[in-house]
Amino acid sequence: MKSKNEYDYLIVGSGLFGAVFSHEMKKKGKRCLVIDKRDHAGGNVHCENIEGINVHKYGAHIFHTNDKKLWDYVNSFVRFNRFVNSPVAIHQGQLYNLPFNMNTFYKLWKVKTPEEAKAKIQSQIEHLDIGEPANLEEQALLLVGTDIYEKLIKGYTEKQWGRPAKELPAFIIKRLPVRFTFDNNYFNDKYQGIPMGGYNKLTDGLLEGTEVRLNVDYFDDREHLNSLADRVVFTGKIDQYFDYRFGKLEYRSLRFHHELHGKENYQGNAIVNYTDREIPYTRIIEHKHFEFGTQPQTVITKEYPQEWSGSSEPYYPINDVKNTDIFKKYRDLAAAEHGVIFGGRLAEYKYYDMHQVIASALKKAAETANQMASA
Repeated sequence: MKSKNEYDYLIVGSGLFGAVFSHEMKKKGKRCLVIDKRDHAGGNVHCENIEGINVHKYGAHIFHTNDKKLWDYVNSFVRFNRFVNSPVAIHQGQLYNLPFNMNTFYKLWKVKTPEEAKAKIQSQIEHLDIGEPANLEEQALLLVGTDIYEKLIKGYTEKQWGRPAKELPAFIIKRLPVRFTFDNNYFNDKYQGIPMGGYNKLTDGLLEGTEVRLNVDYFDDREHLNSLADRVVFTGKIDQYFDYRFGKLEYRSLRFHHELHGKENYQGNAIVNYTDREIPYTRIIEHKHFEFGTQPQTVITKEYPQEWSGSSEPYYPINDVKNTDIFKKYRDLAAAEHGVIFGGRLAEYKYYDMHQVIASALKKAAETANQMASA
């Protein structure tokens, strides 16, 4: 039976979750309206073209996955290049390879074998008497010892989160890559790269043929927008959806300072981390290196962490005990909300890599289609 509404789905947010969900529903003949409060589609993967360089406007986005189906999926919209993420870190003027590997250990200690490196780390932690790590500092020390923690982790992490490392949960750093090989590839995933021509090609492909309305804030005209569609897909802040009934969830935010330089090459690498606490930014991104650019100019971005406020963008959920307890209350409300699908980083109060949010949207779209078919 045909719906009395103009659309089957109102999708709030044109980031990866919303774009993938709308694409999958469109393939099944569903009518979708995508709205976004920003003046562009694509959410945080949006790129701005400056002097022929695709600038990652909201920070570096490097796609990586071990899932061939996901890799083939994104490559069906735009071909991805062979970019491999190999960042470096600067501490007191000295350069160190990331992730922590034998090149890093050699620079620090002049060790040449994995056995020497492991012995050095062990010698630095054996007197610390750390059992089950109670915080990020203890977890980091167990992983890499005192030298690397003090030079390359502590300052960077405390800038990033705005809190002492001893007050941060251990799980934040558990996925930190540490390898005893001479391998500067940050990710272990089989597939990684950048869309040739920028991420807009990916999101434009996903949203092709779907009505998208920009500069539309869902909360300015919520009742009317809801009336346009049978169901709502909400990808914004879950606490805002429920009018902050249990209080506001907390985030860390970022401020980006973009600079155009009249030189071909500014730093020789896409990402350089600055680990000294006194330097206010955590890293400098040079965007042309993501696509092996040869333009005569270059664009860099300095990334400044900051506390989140209602007027800044929420980037990193602070998944401590207090916020997790609040989120669980909102999650229970969401589960009982009829006709609304919650998905994505903000609606699930969860940090997602790009491949994870795409997989989540594909799964939710398939589940939704199956439910509708069996109804």
